Amino acid sequence: MTHLPPPRGPLSHAVITALRDGPDGLAHDSAALRGADPWGEDLHLALYVLYELHYRGFDTVPDDLEWHPALLTVRRGLEDAFLSALRAAVPTGRTAAQALDELLVEPVEPTGSVSHHLAKDGEVWQVREYAALRSLYHLKEADPHAWVLPRLYGRAKAAMAAIEYDEFGAGRAERVHAQLFADLMSDLRLDPAYGRYLDQAPAEALVVVNLMSLFGLHRALRGALVGHFATVEITSPPGSRRLAAAMRRLDAGAAAEHFYAEHVEADAVHEQVVRREVVAGLLADEPDLDADVAFGADATVLVEDRFAAYLLDAWGQGRSALRGEHAPALAGHAP
Repeated sequence: MTHLPPPRGPLSHAVITALRDGPDGLAHDSAALRGADPWGEDLHLALYVLYELHYRGFDTVPDDLEWHPALLTVRRGLEDAFLSALRAAVPTGRTAAQALDELLVEPVEPTGSVSHHLAKDGEVWQVREYAALRSLYHLKEADPHAWVLPRLYGRAKAAMAAIEYDEFGAGRAERVHAQLFADLMSDLRLDPAYGRYLDQAPAEALVVVNLMSLFGLHRALRGALVGHFATVEITSPPGSRRLAAAMRRLDAGAAAEHFYAEHVEADAVHEQVVRREVVAGLLADEPDLDADVAFGADATVLVEDRFAAYLLDAWGQGRSALRGEHAPALAGHAP
C-alpha cells in the first residue's frame, strides 16, 4: 500500500480529503468538473486515486470504501469527461483490422519515439526518469487486463488466460513481469516500491495508466480493453528491442536489460495469439464490438504518443520530465 498523494486541484483535493476524512459529505461538483481539463493533472490524479482503490489501495484508507456510492458517483463524472475527450480525439469509422494492421508497420522516420531516442542518444538520467514514470504502469502490468477474463468466453477467454499466465510468471513469482520491472528499477538505483513515484508523475503518465483501468473496470468497454491489450502486445517487441539495446549501451545492469529482452521474445508470441485468438475470437462471438476494439487500439496509441511527446519535449530542452517541484528529485539525478 502507498500513501495518499497531495492534491493538484479542486477535484483531487475533494477526492483525497474524502478518502482521508470519510466520503459521506462528498458531493459531485459539476461546476468544477465542467471547468477541469479532461487531460489535466487535477482530473487524472483524482481518477488515479479512485482507481487505486481497486488495486492495492492506500495505507490510511479503509478497504470497504472501494465501492462507496459517493466515490463511485464522483468517479463516474471523471470517467465521462475523460471518455468524451478520448472519443473526440480518436478517428471514427475504423475497423479493428484497420487499427491493428497499422501497428505492424514501423514508421520510416522515428521522430517521436522514446525507445528510438533512448537506444541511440539517451542518457542514464533519462532512462531512470523513464523507468520511474513507467513504474506506475509496469508495477501493475497485466492486472487491469485480467478483469476482462470473466467477460470473455470460448477462444478469446482461453487465449487471454494463456497470455495472462505468461504475464504473471507462469507460476513463478520471480518471473512475474511486474517483479521483473521492480528488478530493473533496482538496477537503475530507483526505489521499486509500488507507487513510489506517483507524486513525480505528470498528467501524461497518469493518463496512460488510467486508460487501462477505465477499460478494465467496465464490462461495456470490454472490446476497448481487448483493443488496448492487442496494441500493447503488437507494439511491444520492436520497442522492447530498442530499450534492451539502450540498457546494454548504458550498462544499466543485467536485470534492466532482461526486462526488455524478455518482452521481445514473449510479446512476439503474444502478438500472434492476441490477434488470431483473442481479437478474432471476441469478434466471432460479438461482431458488434469491432468498432470498440478499434477505439481501444486508437486510444492507446493516442495516450502513448502524448506521453512520448511530453518526455521528448522535456529532454530536448535539457530539463527533467519529473514534477520536481512537488517531490524530491531522483537520487543521483543529474540532467
